[in-house]
Amino acid sequence: MLRPQDGPTRERRSLGGLWSFRLDAEGAGRAEGWWRSRLASAVDIPVPASYNDIFPDKTVRDHVGDVWYQTQVWVPDRWAGERTVLRFDAATHRAIAWVNDVEVARHEGGYTPFEADVTAHLRPGAENRVTVVVNNELTWESIPPGRVEERADGRRVQHCFQDFFNYAGLHRPVWLYTTPPVHITDITVTTSLQDTTGLVAYRVDSTAQAEGHEVRVSLRDASGVEVHAATGAEGTLRIEDVHPWAPGDGYLYELEATLWSTSGDLVDSYRQSVGVRTVEVRGTEFLINGIPFYFKGFGKHEDAAVRGRAHDDTLMVHDFALLEWTGANSFRTSHYPYAEEVLDYADRQGVVVIDETAAVGLNLNIAGGVFGSGRKASTFSPDTVGESTQRTHLQAVRELVERDKNHPSVVLWSIANEPDNVQPEARDYFAPLAAEARRLDPSRPVAYVNALMGKPDQCVVTDLFDVVLLNRYYGWYFGPDDLATAETELEAELRQWAAHDKPIVITEYGSDAYPGLRSVVPSPWTEEYQTELLDVYHRVFDRVDAVVGEQVWNFSDFATAPGVFRVDGNKKGVFTRERRPKSAAFSLRARWRKADVDSTD
Repeated sequence: MLRPQDGPTRERRSLGGLWSFRLDAEGAGRAEGWWRSRLASAVDIPVPASYNDIFPDKTVRDHVGDVWYQTQVWVPDRWAGERTVLRFDAATHRAIAWVNDVEVARHEGGYTPFEADVTAHLRPGAENRVTVVVNNELTWESIPPGRVEERADGRRVQHCFQDFFNYAGLHRPVWLYTTPPVHITDITVTTSLQDTTGLVAYRVDSTAQAEGHEVRVSLRDASGVEVHAATGAEGTLRIEDVHPWAPGDGYLYELEATLWSTSGDLVDSYRQSVGVRTVEVRGTEFLINGIPFYFKGFGKHEDAAVRGRAHDDTLMVHDFALLEWTGANSFRTSHYPYAEEVLDYADRQGVVVIDETAAVGLNLNIAGGVFGSGRKASTFSPDTVGESTQRTHLQAVRELVERDKNHPSVVLWSIANEPDNVQPEARDYFAPLAAEARRLDPSRPVAYVNALMGKPDQCVVTDLFDVVLLNRYYGWYFGPDDLATAETELEAELRQWAAHDKPIVITEYGSDAYPGLRSVVPSPWTEEYQTELLDVYHRVFDRVDAVVGEQVWNFSDFATAPGVFRVDGNKKGVFTRERRPKSAAFSLRARWRKADVDSTD
């Protein structure tokens, strides 16, 4: 699925702005056909934005069920004869869309795009009504899973098996765009290096393959100079004296694919950025362009006050500037695919990304205690995580790879965060998922993120994956205020994992620190304890050769569901939610930037 873009044969229009909005906890709108007319009893709401924190109203914040969005769109006369597509970059967690009176799209999954050809349903030269109902309910069949409790007083309460707020709505852009009737449908690029020569294998899919049209491709460097051109829907382009994409050096080429008629007329054109680089796992090494790479960075969240999970270019640029300030070179899209704009920017900045599906909470060993699922049952069963969940999960993997396959910043697919990896049924659940990710993209390694309960001698799925990703909280959830024991136990476990001869990346470690809480004797929740705990972990990482990365949990404080374990959200950030540094941010900056200096000596 190609993103909307403007060009000689295409035009896009953002539908961002104020839309009409209405809650529908009872689900009446579907039965009453609210899409057939202007949305009654509606209020204005910004798109993109999560709806939960826009209004000072607990009913909105904690809403469970359907919400309705509607806007009026003027379609210009010049679009007559063009193919017109309505695209949602995300609707959390599922949606149905209508144009005027006609249903045009349904989608399950809250963080990947969906679209529909709406040419036959639009009136050019007139206003058109676009309506979408978005549902935020999590079930045992959804990714992520959850459950809704129907209380005796009529309230519906959502239980999420995740430690972050269940923001919902249209929190990414919505587009209306055109293509020619005969058009390019997809582009796939895979790159490799041979000494100083770069190779770009490409495939251009289109609706014209049986009509005699010709595909031409041109590859240009960053200054616009053509370095290679070819004809045909598939092929390989050569770049002599290639400038590779590398961590810290986001050099991009541009591939332009064009479609030409038999009479020599331009039919369609699309531009795709290309970063030429390789990724390889060799024993305990993680190699980018054949050079060992060490991950330094964070788990992050798309999270900000008021706007929730809405994409915001201003905040994104500021966050990347803070990543650079700390000396970080990477982050994980915990725990869902981020907006495509974020990956575009990572490509340009040379920041490395572990790209993750929204599969968080597939573990009743955690959810039953920490996040209050209220159930005592096996994670994998017909009544919990079963075949229906797996089908949804497989589709989530497909949509993630389809969307992000051409981003050079993405070096590793993470297909789940902290699932049950001990129960024997876990192997049957995850084997098809790992196989599907590899089938879709053989060029990148595949992993999942392991929770503390799944020790090396207990995990039944380690051999299915290429990299060991570990979330570890010795000295916090396990043995708080005992950092001496934390150091001993962490090192002992990491040496056990090293025996698997796979690279180890610590994708979460850290502790909560309430901003401004200080103490001359470090104790839990103080900024000093957070800094000292990170120092303990770093000493261990430096002693275990198989550890090839450290990503602190978390980049910044973020919103969670209210609870006795959370004071105004999760405070494990080294920056506050407003992006003010805690003491740990300066400690990380000293460590990571020193590592950069040492590597150039």
